[in-house]
Amino acid sequence: MIKAIARLALLALFLPFLLHADYILRNDLLNPKAIQFVKIMAEELHTKTGVNGYLIATNEHFPERYNLVAYSKKYDANMSKPYVLFIFAPFALITEKSQQRGRVALIPSSENIAEMYDKRNIMDATIDVIAGVDKNKIEDKHAIGVVQGYSELADEIAKAKGVELEHTIKETRQGFWVVQALVFLGAAIVFWIFFFRPLYIRIRDGKKA
Repeated sequence: MIKAIARLALLALFLPFLLHADYILRNDLLNPKAIQFVKIMAEELHTKTGVNGYLIATNEHFPERYNLVAYSKKYDANMSKPYVLFIFAPFALITEKSQQRGRVALIPSSENIAEMYDKRNIMDATIDVIAGVDKNKIEDKHAIGVVQGYSELADEIAKAKGVELEHTIKETRQGFWVVQALVFLGAAIVFWIFFFRPLYIRIRDGKKA
């Protein structure tokens, strides 16, 4: 009898953690490090705000205008309210004409949750990385984009609740812009040293002669 009571007590103690343990509902794209980042942020978000942040990172090739809200319904049983569902679908077709692909969707459990974040900020934080021209593999860009977008989402919800998260990536979009600016500045310096400066010197010396 005592053992049975002890088991029930342990179950009651850990039940809240078990209910909210799996925040990644589908993952076809992320590496283990990115998964770890998202899980840590999700746990802290729920602990401090009571909001569940779920993630679907899918490689499915959705057709144009595919209804992601309807798609999310099959995961209803795996989500606890209040929540926001972050869907990252880089292979979803935007338009047949352009053949452009890549969609980010945010599906909240209520209007009150939707008011806690700006969808454009989360989309910018996610897409800026993927759209950037660099030497990173597309798989790495997907992972970085999701982590940054999720971080932005978590920070905005926390801010709306009047708390601060410790494990998110601070100033995500601003940091990305700074990196881009440094890359462009470095390229400009290289062009000046190896191309424009020698040309300038030749023109200057020619005028003096």
